[in-house]
Amino acid sequence: MTASKEALRLKQTRGAGIGLAKQIGLKNGALTIAKTLYLSKVKGVNAGQAFFSSYWETLGNREAIICDSETVTFAQFRDRVLRLANGLSSLGVPTGARVAELLPNCVEWFEVNLATAMSGRTMPMLNWHLKPNEIVACINKAEAIALVIDSSYLEVVDGIKQQLETVEHIIVVGDNVPEGYISYEKLIQSSHDAIPEGSFGLSPTPYSGGTTGTPKLLNSDEVGAVLADDSDDRRRGATKDEVKALTIMQVGAFHWFEIGDCKDPKTKNIRSLIPGPLYHAGVQIAVLPFFLGGTAVVMKKFSAEEFLKLIQNQRINWTFVAPTMLERVLALPPEVLSKYDLSTMNSLICAAAPCPPKVKRDINALFRQQGNKKDVFMEYYGASETGLVSVLVPQDYQEKDVRYNSVGKTRTAQCLIYDVEKEAWAEEGKEGRVLIRSPMALGLQYKGDKEKTEEAFRVIEGVTWYDDGLIGYIDGDDFLYLTSRAKEMIICGGVNLFPNEIENIIKKHPSVFDVAVIRAPDEDLGEIPAAIIQLMEGQELSSEAVLQFCKEEGLYGFKLPKIIEFKKELPRQLSGKLIKRELEEKYWEGVESFG
Repeated sequence: MTASKEALRLKQTRGAGIGLAKQIGLKNGALTIAKTLYLSKVKGVNAGQAFFSSYWETLGNREAIICDSETVTFAQFRDRVLRLANGLSSLGVPTGARVAELLPNCVEWFEVNLATAMSGRTMPMLNWHLKPNEIVACINKAEAIALVIDSSYLEVVDGIKQQLETVEHIIVVGDNVPEGYISYEKLIQSSHDAIPEGSFGLSPTPYSGGTTGTPKLLNSDEVGAVLADDSDDRRRGATKDEVKALTIMQVGAFHWFEIGDCKDPKTKNIRSLIPGPLYHAGVQIAVLPFFLGGTAVVMKKFSAEEFLKLIQNQRINWTFVAPTMLERVLALPPEVLSKYDLSTMNSLICAAAPCPPKVKRDINALFRQQGNKKDVFMEYYGASETGLVSVLVPQDYQEKDVRYNSVGKTRTAQCLIYDVEKEAWAEEGKEGRVLIRSPMALGLQYKGDKEKTEEAFRVIEGVTWYDDGLIGYIDGDDFLYLTSRAKEMIICGGVNLFPNEIENIIKKHPSVFDVAVIRAPDEDLGEIPAAIIQLMEGQELSSEAVLQFCKEEGLYGFKLPKIIEFKKELPRQLSGKLIKRELEEKYWEGVESFG
């Protein structure tokens, strides 16, 4: 039996299929299929275009997107998406071109996403926190023909537009549209709602990295080709059947995240809350239900109390969060935490950065306290380059409490631990480099960065693996535990120290809101751990008290932070990732070994 056929027989594959079918529904599914067959077989429309056009038409007045006071139905969404896709064609933006977006969380982000998807174009997702020179580099790397921006970014874009090498059209969302720019609304209103030329394809194109340099663009064209191309070289030596099996494993995540159980009693669909920035690859987990007819409730800016309020008022049953969001929720006063009914939540999915075990336990306790009858915390480890690798679900940590410390079981990709020093696979429970094989990883290309692309892989015993730069171990039940990033590991007097271990201890202190453990130089030991701490609002703490707490919690010797500093706020991306380089630069200024 082939690997792909074995993957199809897995319980998780069947469960994912049933869950997806439940979301679409029998009646809506039958109507959509009938319309799709007519459009594709009789009218010759591309099958993907025909399906989504028919599905949105069938869903009609169901809520598609809710953002602040704005609500868009699927019928309205269909009309605007098709008009925008045809509007891009009227500007001369060809099929296959890239239409970059610089938009905050808003309804228009979804419209650009699906307008490009419905016309065979792609949408590079720009981080609006980047500096102007970084935005220029990202757009030029993408070779975008058009750029869609919010009017609030006009000043920035006006200052860099002459440096954009390939952009021919800048389309502005909002009322303030200066001369020389194109009005987004006028473009839509002057267009038509016919199904556009081209074919349906996955549009969102994420950038990877950015905490240590200019983000790298993932070439979605290459990723999509790993299944279509007959050359094994395109898949880094993997067979088409292997990649197909790995793709089926990815789909199994829907089973583990219980997508079939997310049914709102009133609207009968999944209702997903999106509190994170839509440009981030991980946040697409919260967007996925939208493609199944789910209602997307979008937060323009994260607020811990508003997050809880929306869960209650919008009957949210699915969301994606970064750990720092949960930490901010748990830091709310008890009188605020006790205000909201959280009983509707089914799948609270966390990723983007390591989540402390205490946060996982406490968020479950909060939701149970506020009316939920089950543990809701779920987690995955993955990256823009790999997709999902491991998945942690409630039954895992209910069986064994120690699994709260893990990022889940390696369920959706192949993952092994490699001992670089021994040049051999690590034994069970032994730390090493985390290596991955997934369809996305095997087709990975950083556009315009061939050298960086190849640096991301290791060939072991003739098989190519993606190296995410992480250190961790896998236990006897295939649960993955991440201990550090290779670049963040502190080598103190020849001893390897893992910042995560020290951070998780310090975060247990009731006065600590956030902490970053970084490398600092030392003439004698080479590197020493420095703990940069953000306290809870209104709290005070001394360095001596931190050290004493660390000792009481089991840290000793080299693991005790040699430098302790307090800052009002730590530099984190909205995705939750700490930008540790900003903190380390202060200590390593003038030291040649830094970096």
